[in-house]
This record gives sequence, structure tokens and C-alpha cells, in this order.
Amino acid sequence: MTEDGKRTYLFIINDGPYGNERPYNALRLAMNLAKLPDAHVQVFMLGDGVNCAVAGQKTPNGYYNVERMLQSIARQGQVAT
Repeated sequence: MTEDGKRTYLFIINDGPYGNERPYNALRLAMNLAKLPDAHVQVFMLGDGVNCAVAGQKTPNGYYNVERMLQSIARQGQVAT
């Protein structure tokens, strides 16, 4: 817990953005938790996961845009590569 009583959630992403659904599922959960007033969300990317933070991604047809998901979380929490 943080000093202000918020529960901290840390997401570690080490898979590329479009090879499987693990980054998408982690970011989807992180986005929803970041909306809660008593939650503090942190996202840490390493290895292939840093590709999730590449600006100007060309999203394949029918896929979610990981860059936009990260931007949403960054406005409410912390994102680090």
C-alpha cells in the first residue's frame, strides 16, 4: 500500500505487443484498475515488452492498439521501460 492508503498493482510485461494476448490482457486489467480511486497502477516493460511502448504503431487489422492503452494508463498511473 502507498502512504495515502492506495493498493499498488505492478504489471510486468515482457512479451511483444501483437504476438499473443498476454500484453493486451495485462493492459486491459491495468486500465480498469487505474480507474479505481483506491488503486495505484504501475506498468514495467522489459525484453520484447518494450515494443509495446513504441510510438506510431501500425496496428494489424482487427487488433487493439497497445500504444493507446499504455497512454491511457500513463495518464492515471506509472509506465516504465
